[in-house]
Amino acid sequence: MRCWAAWTVVAALAIAAPAMRLHAEGNGGSYLHWSGEQARRIGEAARVAGRVGRALDLRGLHTDRAYNYKLRATWLSPEVIRATARLTQLTDRLTDAETDALVSEATSAGDIIVLVEIDPREGSGVIPRDWAAFLGPKGADAAAVRGTSRPELDKLKGLRGVYRRDYNYEQFWVVFPARREDGQPLFGPEDDGAELTVRILDKEGHVSFKVPR
Repeated sequence: MRCWAAWTVVAALAIAAPAMRLHAEGNGGSYLHWSGEQARRIGEAARVAGRVGRALDLRGLHTDRAYNYKLRATWLSPEVIRATARLTQLTDRLTDAETDALVSEATSAGDIIVLVEIDPREGSGVIPRDWAAFLGPKGADAAAVRGTSRPELDKLKGLRGVYRRDYNYEQFWVVFPARREDGQPLFGPEDDGAELTVRILDKEGHVSFKVPR
């Protein structure tokens, strides 16, 4: 009877092991065991695309500025940062400690970090310096906060995302506060969707994310 009971326990653990392993992979250091494909899928899922400004209208075409801008944005959540670091580890043959250091450095760079990529179409091809980005719950414009462009974050490998650099786009690392001016969290438990608004001169573009948890 004891042997039967012991065998039953061992069998149960063997059956449960895959599920336990999957649960563990969602928590912390197990990202160091992600395959390159796993890491790439996580990073790719965090990037969205859109446009700032309407489609071409020849009546309003000016040569001194772009008539619209292609827009891409990646929410660099802790999970995306881990995915980026894991791919860097595989490519550069980093140790686990070196990879953990990339993650720590990147996650401490700001509350919410979004990599914004902009490609001017036609016109001058220049992006005005006073462009702005706002982030908040989807459908709640009044709750959005303005982000701060932090070009120095380009140096952090954990914040580069999983895609190869596309030089048609200019890249901007924009940091948003996790709380509004009144001290309330930018995203509450009931907020499932987020909206990023990019404003360039008199043109706006919007892209949506699922709020990382």
